[in-house]
Amino acid sequence: MKVENSVARVGLPSGRDLTISGEKVILRAKKMSDARNDYRWQSDPDLAELDAARPLRLSFAAYLLDFSMELRSPGFRRFPLAIDTLDGTHIGNCTLYDIDDKKQEAQLGILIGDKDYWGKGYGTDSVATVTHFAFITSTLQRLYLKSLDWNLRAHQCFDKCGFLPTGFMKRYDYNFKTMELTRENWQRLHGGNGDRPA
Repeated sequence: MKVENSVARVGLPSGRDLTISGEKVILRAKKMSDARNDYRWQSDPDLAELDAARPLRLSFAAYLLDFSMELRSPGFRRFPLAIDTLDGTHIGNCTLYDIDDKKQEAQLGILIGDKDYWGKGYGTDSVATVTHFAFITSTLQRLYLKSLDWNLRAHQCFDKCGFLPTGFMKRYDYNFKTMELTRENWQRLHGGNGDRPA
């Protein structure tokens, strides 16, 4: 008996050959060659702080084992993607997670791990590309996210992509700004047909 997961039930396509083209980035399925960058980014204290997390302290060998298991079975409620530049440089990751097929919603997370690409529009294009893809290909009705209340660069990125503030939340010792983008608002921004604005 085949059990469908939340990703399949909302209609998000998947597969090793999945690629989604933006204006500055290509979002693609994760692969083993991403492990070294992902490990480096998760071990970086500055990047961990942006995610309200502690830097990774696991050995690379142990991380690689976990990474390969995650690739084989990414979970029923996760849709992980790598972010590449148009010339194929892996610069970050973007994930839809906590996918809830009953509520038809998912949480969005993004990291531009390569700091050489900060402040150049790659994060904004990644968010715009994944939201466009999610609303065009799936039955998701709402995307939501949280970012640290002091992370103004992230807030500006999400504002540009149409996310609206919904409030604030506290988790452990961190304060977050919460935002959402509904399908209705996304369609309004894109003239009702899903095309990107000029």
